[in-house]
Amino acid sequence: MTEHCFHCGLPVPPDTHFTISESSRRHPACCAGCQSVAQAIFDAGLGDYYRHREASGQQAQPLPPEVMQQIALYDDEALQQSFVRAEPDNVREAALMLEGITCAACVWLVEQQLLRLPGALSVDINYTSHRARVRWDNARLRLSDILGAVTRIGYRAHPYDSARQEALQQKERKRAINRLWVAGLSMMQVMMYAVPIYVAQVNEIEPRFLWMLHWASFLLTLPVMLYSALPFYRGAWRDLQARRVGMDTPVAIGILTAFGASSWALFNHIAQGVYFDSVSMFVFLLLGGRYLEGMARRKAGEALESLVKLIPAFAHRLSEWPTTRQTEEIAVSMLEPGMTLLVRPGETIPVDGMVLDGISASNESLLTGESRPVDKHIDSPVIAGSVNLTGPLVVRITDTGPNTRLAAIARLLDQALAQKPRLAVLADRFASLFVALLLITAALSFAAWEFIEPSRALWIMVAVLVVSCPCALSLATPAALTAAGGRLAHMGVLVTRGHALETMGRITDVVFDKTGTLTDGDMQLLAMQTYRPDLSEDTALALAQQLETGSEHPLARALLAGAVAPHAAAALRNYPGRGVEGMVDGETWRLGQAEFIAELTGRTPETDDWQTGSSLIWLGNRHGLAARFAIGDQARPEAAQTVDTLARLGLRIHLLSGDGEGAVARLARQLGIAHWRAAATPQEKLDHVAGLQAAGARILMVGDGINDAPVLARADLSIAMGGGTDVARASGDMVLIDDNLNLIAQTWRVAKKTQRIIRQNLWWAAAYNLVALPLAVSGHVTPWLASLGMATSSLLVVSNALRLIERKA
Repeated sequence: MTEHCFHCGLPVPPDTHFTISESSRRHPACCAGCQSVAQAIFDAGLGDYYRHREASGQQAQPLPPEVMQQIALYDDEALQQSFVRAEPDNVREAALMLEGITCAACVWLVEQQLLRLPGALSVDINYTSHRARVRWDNARLRLSDILGAVTRIGYRAHPYDSARQEALQQKERKRAINRLWVAGLSMMQVMMYAVPIYVAQVNEIEPRFLWMLHWASFLLTLPVMLYSALPFYRGAWRDLQARRVGMDTPVAIGILTAFGASSWALFNHIAQGVYFDSVSMFVFLLLGGRYLEGMARRKAGEALESLVKLIPAFAHRLSEWPTTRQTEEIAVSMLEPGMTLLVRPGETIPVDGMVLDGISASNESLLTGESRPVDKHIDSPVIAGSVNLTGPLVVRITDTGPNTRLAAIARLLDQALAQKPRLAVLADRFASLFVALLLITAALSFAAWEFIEPSRALWIMVAVLVVSCPCALSLATPAALTAAGGRLAHMGVLVTRGHALETMGRITDVVFDKTGTLTDGDMQLLAMQTYRPDLSEDTALALAQQLETGSEHPLARALLAGAVAPHAAAALRNYPGRGVEGMVDGETWRLGQAEFIAELTGRTPETDDWQTGSSLIWLGNRHGLAARFAIGDQARPEAAQTVDTLARLGLRIHLLSGDGEGAVARLARQLGIAHWRAAATPQEKLDHVAGLQAAGARILMVGDGINDAPVLARADLSIAMGGGTDVARASGDMVLIDDNLNLIAQTWRVAKKTQRIIRQNLWWAAAYNLVALPLAVSGHVTPWLASLGMATSSLLVVSNALRLIERKA
């Protein structure tokens, strides 16, 4: 008896003596490569891989020296710039693409193998895209060690390349089309032979011609069974190896049973039992439904993948700027901060940077959700992945590759895609239970019809196996969440946690932080008032600017914004915490707190309700008070509309801030927020949110994600303001890429619609199965009609989820 390799399943050649040791057991191997890979797996304590994998591994080959040399090249930091991100404390993070992944057991094996490496910090693998995010301590572990560890267990890891990924997906789509084409051609030919049999009267066709038609149908069905139906067999085999029942199990059993029974009837000359036309038809219908379903799912998820394909391969470098504008073509992977680029109209900006010269506008809609062009001029920031529209721009690079804002967004998308929502997990569990019950029902229906009408028993069992659609139950939630996530990404909202959309639709209270959230966080001159008829506001501001010239104090920067005084005051003297004094046109002036000014004027300013909540700065000389200035951070332009919209949606709004009572009260009055709390420490913020939750509220916390991390984590759901590259460190369940508060209400509406569509999908899947299963058991559904119903059910669920994608005119 021929032995088969324990690792790859291929026959072991004669006179080959490679063995794999597992404790006291020994297994055969076909070559030194498989022996090395399998032994490495067992020696690492990862033998569970062979109990859970769903497909045999590929035949492994010993790593040739040239492969090891190629892997070692990836330790070059210049080569790593395009796909490795440097973090503090010598931590690195790489985006990798894995080859050879065939099942969840492969993902588990690679993760466990890498996590065992000294210095490996985290490994996240997205099974659907085969993209991996690996973080490691570069002082203890090299990238070549990581790539080598993956290669030694029979897989390959490469720097993530969207073009290569697209090529692999295109190959899979082509294979699916070929299978569908073979099944469709076979079905049409078999039906040509089956129709005369169905329409002919008894004994109208001579027996020799009748059996010729049956044999022709058999031969034309063989390609369907041996090629087109392979995905169902593989899925069922993986399920059996994992000791569970999946959605392919009843389909594979139905196909094999129908074909086997028809073949048995053909070989035994029982004409009433030959139904090859039904076999080829429901394989074609199932493959067609699965292909269309795959197209719909790719459509739902394309927004989440589009960001990683934005960066061009080459850029125009200005090596001698500003001496000359002569450019040289350079690979984007070779760019470094500090270099200067020329970005022509219509080109995609490959880096984050600052405009040195030129006037133009850029389209940042794929990154921020804002469809209007953003004006760009000298000192304007530009974002990698945006498109330069109208004029050439000279850009100085600030960040490249994995350090750009676009790369940070892609990392958050990977994090979101790697998580499975609770509803999807529950649906999968129910679907598995449903399949088990379905198999029992099919067996019982066969037994019952053997007593009622034996000639129909087999075909009724096949119809029962095929008609029910557990895949609709499993698709109901993930299809809707994927479509909703894609729509939100286009709007400018990143969903970074799997539960976010599910939780968003159930919130009752929204808690806002103040500085950097409802306000822009930048100190501004809100108002000014003069006390002398001969002193205009412009003159008073010019005096204040002369006194503050050169100061870095936040209040000083607010006064200095805009037109700056032509020169600084003479004899400037700073009094920390009180103000500043200087000489202007031979007169001593002071700018600062009221008590500081009173020492010079001899009169303390009267307090009133003018600009309550702002920081007041006074200006005066020995002749008395001259002016006062109100400085504060201003509410975002959309803050009032956002608060009003959320309140009209039935949500209670809270303002929770560590700022002083005056400033918080003023903002609460301005925005119409009834529930507010000022001067709250981080612990008091945490206690306040916990108190609301104890009272039954479900909290959405909106903050800047920096100093609000504890309360963001405590809330049921959190939204962090994106704000530049800080998006990479955002701790929220969602991130507003462009800090647009109006998107919160839109996200709530999308979440509500998503929940509604999920419920519709689940109700449809349940109702369809409750109706279709009894009809099949009672003999009212033929096998081909059952396959049509199953495919239609899946398509309906996915098509309903696609309603979440915003249609463009």
